[in-house]
Amino acid sequence: MQEFQSFYQEHLGPIYRYIYSKVRNQQEAEDLTSQVFLKALHNLDLKRSMQSAQAWLFQVARTTIADYWRARYRGTTSSLYDLLEAGWEGPVAEEEPSVSSSEAEDRVQAILQALPERYREVLIYRSLVNLTVRETALRMGMSEANVKVVQFRALKYAANLGYVRMIGSKMAEGCPGS
Repeated sequence: MQEFQSFYQEHLGPIYRYIYSKVRNQQEAEDLTSQVFLKALHNLDLKRSMQSAQAWLFQVARTTIADYWRARYRGTTSSLYDLLEAGWEGPVAEEEPSVSSSEAEDRVQAILQALPERYREVLIYRSLVNLTVRETALRMGMSEANVKVVQFRALKYAANLGYVRMIGSKMAEGCPGS
């Protein structure tokens, strides 16, 4: 325990500074630094050379930071078809009345038609036809990574379209405050 305490005191500052440089938030950096040293407490082999132990500790810090960002930006991803089946209607204003299933389908069709062709195609293949990323890439002549990027951008664009259309219709109705 004495060996670990001296190891901790020697490496606390550099590990904290490294983590802080990646997250730019004092509380998060402190929490992540604690996590790194808890992992080290359970897994560190103090019989390693000091240089090897330090390299290992920084690797633990890197993976802890990666896990932090992954968890922070991870969102549940669902296909457009799954969302429609669950009754998703897109961004809806609080005072907007509930729409029927056919109106939701009409809204989705309108949004799909408003998308650039490439975005529309990837969403149709992935969400409505239920093709895998690989199958979509083959059909579109793209890499799998590019399909994922285009799908992400298409969903973001579609979400913004739905919101912009909603705002536009409210402005056309002459809603106060718009």
